[in-house]
Amino acid sequence: MDPAAFTLLRLLAPGRAVPPGAAGLSGAALRAALAALAAHGLAVREEGGAIALAAPFDLLDARAIEAALGPAAARVRLELVDACDSTSSLVAARAAASAPSGTAIACELQTAGRGRRGTSWYAGLGTGLTFSLLWRAPAGAPRLDGLSLAAGVACARALESIGARGVALKWPNDLLLGDAKLGGILVEAQSAGTGPRDAVIGIGINVRLPAAARAAFAHPVADLHEAGFRGSRNTALGALLAALDEALARFARDGLAAFRAEWARRDAWRGRAVRVLVAPDRAVAGVARGIADDGALVVDTPAGPRRFHAGEVSLRGAQ
Repeated sequence: MDPAAFTLLRLLAPGRAVPPGAAGLSGAALRAALAALAAHGLAVREEGGAIALAAPFDLLDARAIEAALGPAAARVRLELVDACDSTSSLVAARAAASAPSGTAIACELQTAGRGRRGTSWYAGLGTGLTFSLLWRAPAGAPRLDGLSLAAGVACARALESIGARGVALKWPNDLLLGDAKLGGILVEAQSAGTGPRDAVIGIGINVRLPAAARAAFAHPVADLHEAGFRGSRNTALGALLAALDEALARFARDGLAAFRAEWARRDAWRGRAVRVLVAPDRAVAGVARGIADDGALVVDTPAGPRRFHAGEVSLRGAQ
């Protein structure tokens, strides 16, 4: 969507009717903006010569997010953007320009979000949260192995603190509701000195997915509404960033060990028959047994226990 459409969206988001000229757009620009909103599933109705959204839009708001952040607002530097290809790409660019740890970007419409192993992350307008956070590991911090697992625990805690129920984890980076994907985490290491010491943590969470969007997925998906959350995206984003801020400080001191027991309690796949895809045409079958000290997946196979690292493989059910 172009800036004019977002200008109109901000005007209409509260749900009240306004005169068509209130947006300050020409007739042609207004028609184009209305068409763009409709293309993203936002119906606009006419009401006595005025226009209004058919339902209020849960717009991201910096002040509301800062309030939800609490004390973490002093350490998280959040930037909101209307649209971008990838919040992680933007944060990586900020990192290269010496942005401080705690720099975060969230967007209303992400068009080319990244998942693991080259997959994409769908995020429709207003249907979820897409954001990324820069963490510069302090001197003496552990290696970044297992950081995505710690981030998963932090996100699950945050979502449960705001009313979501039944949030589970799947190795190495998925948030689940039952067997359906609720969200994903992608940690991209940034090299510094002798090795990667900084990380861009990209997160996507489904908040309320329309039926049309669900039909496009090849795998089951879930959203926060199904998990019982009835608040705003601002509340959820503030809670997630605050929990990550706390978890990263703990990870810097104690590493994955501080999160391993809780991760195990939330492990949705422990004890299940799985296939570990180690190449496009090769899979290892076995039973998932949780994670090792370094975050590796442990699988009991007919040949004995094997360990797998996140960058190498993908985990699937046995069927």
